[in-house]
Amino acid sequence: MQYCPSPYSHQRRKSREVLIGDPANGGVIIGGDHPVVTQSMLTCDTMDTAESVKQTLDLVAVGCQLVRITAPTVKDAANLQNIVRELRARGCTVPIVADIHFKPDAAMEAVKWVEVVRINPGNYADSKKFAVKEYTDEAYAAELKRIEDKFTPLVLESIRLKRALRIGTNHGSLSDRIMNRYGDTPLGMVESALEFARICRKHDFHNFKFSMKSSNPKVMIECYRLLVARLDQEGPDWNYPIHLGVTEAGEGEDGRIKSAIGIGSLLCDGLGDTIRVSLTEDSPREIEVCRDLLAQIPHLAVTSLQGRKVTSGEAPSDVTMQPCNHVTPPFDPFHFERRETPEIELGLDGMKCGGEQTVRVVVTRATWEKVAPKIRPKDDVKPEAVYEDLNILELDPTAELRIEDINCDSQLVTVKDGVALPPITAFRLLVAQLNRLGRRNPILLKDCLQFESAALEPKIALLRAAVNIGSLLADGIGDAILVRAESGAGMSLRLAYNILQAAGCRSFKTDFVACPSCGRTLFNLQTVTARIKTRTEHLKGVKIAIMGCIVNGPGEMADADFGYVGGAPNKINLYVGKTPVKFNIPEAEAVERLVDLIREHGKWVEPEATQEVVATSH
Repeated sequence: MQYCPSPYSHQRRKSREVLIGDPANGGVIIGGDHPVVTQSMLTCDTMDTAESVKQTLDLVAVGCQLVRITAPTVKDAANLQNIVRELRARGCTVPIVADIHFKPDAAMEAVKWVEVVRINPGNYADSKKFAVKEYTDEAYAAELKRIEDKFTPLVLESIRLKRALRIGTNHGSLSDRIMNRYGDTPLGMVESALEFARICRKHDFHNFKFSMKSSNPKVMIECYRLLVARLDQEGPDWNYPIHLGVTEAGEGEDGRIKSAIGIGSLLCDGLGDTIRVSLTEDSPREIEVCRDLLAQIPHLAVTSLQGRKVTSGEAPSDVTMQPCNHVTPPFDPFHFERRETPEIELGLDGMKCGGEQTVRVVVTRATWEKVAPKIRPKDDVKPEAVYEDLNILELDPTAELRIEDINCDSQLVTVKDGVALPPITAFRLLVAQLNRLGRRNPILLKDCLQFESAALEPKIALLRAAVNIGSLLADGIGDAILVRAESGAGMSLRLAYNILQAAGCRSFKTDFVACPSCGRTLFNLQTVTARIKTRTEHLKGVKIAIMGCIVNGPGEMADADFGYVGGAPNKINLYVGKTPVKFNIPEAEAVERLVDLIREHGKWVEPEATQEVVATSH
């Protein structure tokens, strides 16, 4: 199986066109040769018509092309009529997407009023019970028949009303049927979506798109790659458009980095027809990040390696790459496995990298000189080697390497500066060359190989570094990293650590999984997330999930240590892993009760007295 024509050059996947409303009257076309479409979601109660209209207009004002509104009940779905009517009366023609979980009746109401209905195969006709059950083939077929009976009316109504559907699986809400047969895996997510797609195709309905969301960028990347490969296996007419997103990415720098790793990696490989950056912030801020991220792709991906002009930053150059311009990736695209390397000495204080060592952070001497005086003995964010002091072999992967060019496996290698390729392509080529020679050298990843004439804006430096380094880490490539495009010394150091945390390579602080607000949310996510962070952000190695409702909560918290979940208005349920342990806690008490729960499980430490920090986030 393959998920793109080549892992070394960008070629956008050719998907069929899906019509969202009437393109002649404010609708959009997703797929084909059309630009990637940006979208976001309202954070208010769907029954609040005035606020729903206001938030939609605010999103459209900043360039949002699709607006999603949750419809948790039939009553909410019915009120979509009022929202859409008021928007159209104001001259706003943006297509509306109804977000449906659990309630087929709500979907049947919503499809009357909106251009798209998003359904989640994991809970459209199932109530998740985390039941362990062995399904015979006959029992499984009976379940599929039951789902078909529930889903077919929506398909037929979508045909009649010329609507579109989004078949959107979430890592956190796979059905018990899928979980028991496939496990909580990318394959399970893909098969869950294909079951519903086959029902659509049975009725000759093709106006739908897919999404495969996870809060873990590595899982998300694997899911989308596997989906595209499976669609290709099914046949050329299975080329449905893809919506990209990292769900529950969180807020601030962390949310942007997670989203850039997941979405950016796939865009660079030519996948994706529409995107959403899910942040625990005001929705219009998501669109700014979407636009910024899309604007970086021409700088981060090349269209050819064979004697054509390619662009890296602003410097075009002729590049001819002969030995490795083949289809086979130098990594397993469907299963994460860190590339095997020997362990070697790296730099400061006997630091090692490669082998089973964590991925290390390298800085330039200029950065070292600025941050070293501020480092405290117990700091987790600190340089682990100085680039100029390393015994490192810098290679040009566009030239055919020979075995005599690399003395042994215990030499740290990197791509030399000035190579006219983006880092993702260059480092994949380097690994392919090493593999061809049978070498397993540890690799130092760089966020850039050439420098712009002027320093990048911090937000752009962040996105480029996250895409370039994070994508390669998700491929299993990299034993140390170097961030240089961020001009601030402390900022670049902090950014390197944040990328490693977001990519799941190491943990130097509390890891938060926080969903974006929507109409299902039972508390103010931004306020509560800030309050929880203030109390717990010093807990290195602890993962806390903050969920506004139970739609994705239990599943997305499967690898979290603790969960804070809206159970009812002003009432919070606390989880250990995916198991609820405390119920209906008054919201005013819930954060301290969470702290008590962490303490009960032996993972609480008291924060140290506040001192000057080496670096701050953007």
